[in-house]
Amino acid sequence: MEYRKLGNTDLALSAIAYGAFAIGGTMWGGNEKKDSIEAIHAAIDQGITTLDTAPFYGYGLSEELIGEALKGKDRSKVQVLTKFGLVWDGSNNGKGEHFFDMQEDGKTIPIYKFSSKANIIKEVEESLTRLNTDYIDLLQQHWPDATTPIDETMEAMEALIKAGKIRAAGLSNAAVELMKDAGKTFTPASNQVYYSMLHRDIEQELVPYAIENKIGLLAYSPMERGLLSGKYFENNQLKADDHRNGYFSQFDLKKVESFLTGIRPIAESKNATLAQLVLRWTTLQKGITTVLAGARNAEQAIANAQAMQFDLTTEELAFIATELNKF
Repeated sequence: MEYRKLGNTDLALSAIAYGAFAIGGTMWGGNEKKDSIEAIHAAIDQGITTLDTAPFYGYGLSEELIGEALKGKDRSKVQVLTKFGLVWDGSNNGKGEHFFDMQEDGKTIPIYKFSSKANIIKEVEESLTRLNTDYIDLLQQHWPDATTPIDETMEAMEALIKAGKIRAAGLSNAAVELMKDAGKTFTPASNQVYYSMLHRDIEQELVPYAIENKIGLLAYSPMERGLLSGKYFENNQLKADDHRNGYFSQFDLKKVESFLTGIRPIAESKNATLAQLVLRWTTLQKGITTVLAGARNAEQAIANAQAMQFDLTTEELAFIATELNKF
């Protein structure tokens, strides 16, 4: 495994991080606790020291599973990353920015973006309890909240660093302008952003800005929630409540399948899967500190880590770029 310094912090993150969205179960057709714990353990055993979660993932369940999995582990050897700012329990009393509505067991649950100082401090204490730890390595604003001034949000995170509750503070899903505004109060260490072979918008402005200002970029959804693994085209049976039924409809699936067929020989030449090739490609892109890869069982976690066991030549990267430019 390769480890990379995060921005101007003293944190070193594994190039592949464990993304814990799916093990929360919500929006992913449920989860299996035993498999989830084993996946986290396998990831750590393979050198994946960076675990990324959020309170929203399973309404706290994802954080709880990580907390349970880390019992007996050397906490100093693992970086726990979590977030704040998505409220589902009504504790915001209608404040914040309405994001969307979740449908759970016939009930409508409104989700709000809410990043006030008081809410951040409240959420951090709740996360610390669920994670069974006394500090968070990187705390991130999950989504920008238009109703709360960014300086209030950054001041809260700076205070949490001084209090020893968190080691570093970052943003997520933030555009360059918001990053600039945030930096007027407290320079964020990172920005967690949507980035994949099929979604490369950040390359235009965000990546150059992050590189220039030494801000780490954490790439999420590099596999497009499993689409780029190629498995969907082999067996596209998804559970009825799996959100990917709608998510995949945004893509020209015939073009995606053709693209994957075109790059498959590169994966085969490395004795690797398509998923591993996609992950490795993502780790090699400019400005990317770490790439989040989800795993719902030990086998998937091990496979993700093994994506770092091969490299890509200049010629192979150029071929992939040519194929991507056909989209």
